[in-house]
Amino acid sequence: MVNPAGLPAPEAHPYAGHFPRWGTAPLQLLQEGAQFGTTFQLKLGLPTVVGFGPTWNRSLLTDLESFVSAGSFSRLVPYLSGGVIMTDAPGHRSRRAQLREPYGKNALLNLQERVRSALYDVRPSGEFDALSWADRATLSMLNAAYFSGEFDAELLHAFLAPLRLPFPSPMWPRPILFARVNAELRRLAGKRLEQGGDDLLSHLARLSGGLTEARVTLAAGHDTTTHTLAWTLWHLAQHGSWRTAEGLRPAIRETLRLYPSGWIGSRRVKRAAEIEGVALAPGNLVIYSPFLSGRSPEFWTAPEEFRPQRFEQAPLPWTYLPFGGGERVCLGMHLAHLLLEEALGLFLSGELSAVTGDPTPRPGVTLGPTGPLVLRFRP
Repeated sequence: MVNPAGLPAPEAHPYAGHFPRWGTAPLQLLQEGAQFGTTFQLKLGLPTVVGFGPTWNRSLLTDLESFVSAGSFSRLVPYLSGGVIMTDAPGHRSRRAQLREPYGKNALLNLQERVRSALYDVRPSGEFDALSWADRATLSMLNAAYFSGEFDAELLHAFLAPLRLPFPSPMWPRPILFARVNAELRRLAGKRLEQGGDDLLSHLARLSGGLTEARVTLAAGHDTTTHTLAWTLWHLAQHGSWRTAEGLRPAIRETLRLYPSGWIGSRRVKRAAEIEGVALAPGNLVIYSPFLSGRSPEFWTAPEEFRPQRFEQAPLPWTYLPFGGGERVCLGMHLAHLLLEEALGLFLSGELSAVTGDPTPRPGVTLGPTGPLVLRFRP
């Protein structure tokens, strides 16, 4: 058995460790570490282990008593620091059960037409930047699903925009902006408690802490959906055989494998544990990486290529994790698929082609394309 200090590590600064590279080129740092195998250490000021094999992923995502969200990276970002995302065992299961119904497949079907209607005014024509368009489309769809389109659009954009800025900007407190958003949430929630409704806020408004859940899940869902939508369009423009009603779902899955918005996840060790011969002590930071798992040649054939047909067979368990896994699988997974499929459905007919762009992954709070991604569409 080996402790974290005994694991191999990428090249580090003699005094600052991996902090400089973590701040400027984290994907490169992770890929360099992955050359040592499926577990390696990082020097980030406390014992830190990164893993991306199936056993590692399953352990971190299912043993909620040993690996907790408190003290993880999400706690550092005010947008994500709250709600069910940061709730650990034993309270997590009961809280998630309260939220499961409005985010379930059947409940979301009631919102499908509303989401579709939100896209009427944003369908592009001619040349357009897929990344900018996806941002507008996702804002409009989320406003429809959560608030029936009643949330102040300018305020919603201003609230979510800092998430797309490089670190450390998303970590900065924004008390005035958050106060304005909370006031708008209270106004709309009060209206629903008096008059009823069937959007997501109508369900969340009835729960203790429901407005926090609305704010946090809204923030968690925007950039993740925007970036996946933009990247999928980029690939569909170059792989037209998948631009069909039947091809959208495997194309989305392949995009999520290549570019998982949640490129890393982190936990803190609460009680001593051992995974694949690595001894983990309380307080250690442990990281799993859907980006590394999804691109490992150990788990995937030609992992750098866009091949939606690979999903004709089920992937190796615990290697495909764009929405996490286990009890903590992303609450908004079905909502994300609904939004993506409705938006991509606008492009099933007509001519779609790539003009120019830079799809290189750029890590931040979420993984996004460097951009722009200029496409041409003729309906």
